[in-house]
Amino acid sequence: MSTITKISTQKNTSDRYNIFLDEKFAFGVDEEVLMRFQLQKGKELTELEITQIQYEDEIRKAFNASINYLSFRMRSESEIRSHLKKKEWEEPVIHAVLLKLNDRQYIDDLAFASAYVRTQVNGGKKGPGTIKQELKQKGIAGHYIEEALSKYDGEQQIDHAIQLGNKVAKQNSSLSERSLKQKIQQYLMTKGFSSDIISIAMEEVEFEKEDDAEWEAMQAQGEKAHRKYKSFSGYEYKQKMKQVLFRKGFAIEMIDRFLQEKEME
Repeated sequence: MSTITKISTQKNTSDRYNIFLDEKFAFGVDEEVLMRFQLQKGKELTELEITQIQYEDEIRKAFNASINYLSFRMRSESEIRSHLKKKEWEEPVIHAVLLKLNDRQYIDDLAFASAYVRTQVNGGKKGPGTIKQELKQKGIAGHYIEEALSKYDGEQQIDHAIQLGNKVAKQNSSLSERSLKQKIQQYLMTKGFSSDIISIAMEEVEFEKEDDAEWEAMQAQGEKAHRKYKSFSGYEYKQKMKQVLFRKGFAIEMIDRFLQEKEME
């Protein structure tokens, strides 16, 4: 049995106190723990009580660390667990903290998932596939993900896919129509849109070119290929030029026209 002989406020934190047992410093406690265990000068404590107080104080410190972590943005339960593990708190302490946070509604994985979907839809215009994968990585349960994504309807997805497709088309105007179409489709797939949504969106994306625009793209790519293969001549030159330009999606008739004009220069 030990007796509390002194209680003093810690210098750097006014809500934490130093507990002295039998004239010697024993441990520090949070104000909430101090009040809950009614710690005061002259109170006697058994070894079991001391262990319990210190354990509860660990929970309180981890809880406060979690609140600070949450102050920057919403967090999933899995993110908080990982954060506390990095801070080297033991699993029983982490478990107790997560129970407290859930009881007080400081964490809510469904609300987190819903907010995350809104942010990604409005800001990044990502497809549901990508958002789903990102939420999985944050430890959100599948049923919460599906419920949150149910608010991201097909109409929104098509609209966002069209916007992204038009952006890619504008940035890659030098490509052939076929290559540009492939690039847009691949990009939309990487953004997490389904093949059905992409198919519908491609009907609205402005990737088709007028003949003049396609010829200008052909000339740009042709000159680039010419600089690479100009050291070759005759049949070998033509074959290398045809191969690279055909792979870039240009029609063989247009390639032949470019090569003919090159011969006349």
